[in-house]
Amino acid sequence: MTPIARLLQTSDLAELSRHLDAMGLPGTDLAEPDRVFFRFDADSLVGYGGLEGEGADRLLRSVLILPDRRGAGIGRALVAALEQEACTLGVQRLHLLTTTAAPFFRMLGYAAADRHSAPSAIAATREFTSLCPASATYLVKAL
Repeated sequence: MTPIARLLQTSDLAELSRHLDAMGLPGTDLAEPDRVFFRFDADSLVGYGGLEGEGADRLLRSVLILPDRRGAGIGRALVAALEQEACTLGVQRLHLLTTTAAPFFRMLGYAAADRHSAPSAIAATREFTSLCPASATYLVKAL
């Protein structure tokens, strides 16, 4: 089942924030500039994800699959849709931080990287500077 993406409007961000909070993921900066978030549905809500930044390097943000929808390939489809959106925007590399999903993202071609090697635009984001702990795994994928 391929999820259908819908671009979230500012008025939809509270719903995303509630889901992120329930999963222990950061969401206090959702309404800041240079962020786009999507809701994914496949007969009903299955998850969310987004992109942050401008230019060739961007963050993959707030990827979550509802717990009762996991294990059916929806996560792979959701990340593929976000990667396609990133390509459409001219993104060359996606970056992410995770405390729990590194094996999942490695399976999708994301490689571990040294946080100190992050491009300045990525390293300056709130994800890097304050929202994600220093212990979070930093992963990168060339698109």
